[in-house]
Amino acid sequence: MKVLNLYAGIGGNRKLWKDVEITAIENDVQIAKIYQDFFPKDKVIVADAHEYLLKHFEEFDFIWSSPPCPSHSHIRKELAVEARKQNNSIYPDMKLYEEILFLQGYFKGKWVVENVISWYKPLVKPFEFGSHYYWSNFIIDGKKDNNRNHHSNINNLELRKGFDLSKYEGIDKRKILRNCVEPESGLHVFNCAFKDKQQTICQT
Repeated sequence: MKVLNLYAGIGGNRKLWKDVEITAIENDVQIAKIYQDFFPKDKVIVADAHEYLLKHFEEFDFIWSSPPCPSHSHIRKELAVEARKQNNSIYPDMKLYEEILFLQGYFKGKWVVENVISWYKPLVKPFEFGSHYYWSNFIIDGKKDNNRNHHSNINNLELRKGFDLSKYEGIDKRKILRNCVEPESGLHVFNCAFKDKQQTICQT
């Protein structure tokens, strides 16, 4: 199975996937290098994930996309409203919905787009699992996780996500780990896509 992993980060979503051929797209050279260290068998490309999807989507059987989330985040929006010295007001980044609609309309394989629970009512109805939104062409069923330890220190986040970043310098480790999808969630969603080829239903 050929998998496209967009906005790959350090690979939290794919950490527990087995027996798949993965192409990972990450636009930050440093983060892409860390991903490659953890997953040496994956093909890692430093590129704009949004543009790569448009040009290469037909080459894959399964696509996972995790577009940048800050412009959709409750926290980012509240800081802009209540403390403008910290954050300016910004437009929500509509590339998120561009990709959802594009995959709905053009892609024949299984796909999922992951993002934070937004401060506004979603424009396209998602599944809600593990404190995140997921848009997909298969059913994602599961329990909401109200304690992700998202605001923990680096050591706790490393334990939670299963990544040791101690040898890396010059990066914002806490931000990278906070952006990292929990490996268990990534595996659950992947299993939902392929557990039953006819109904594609997964329950926890």
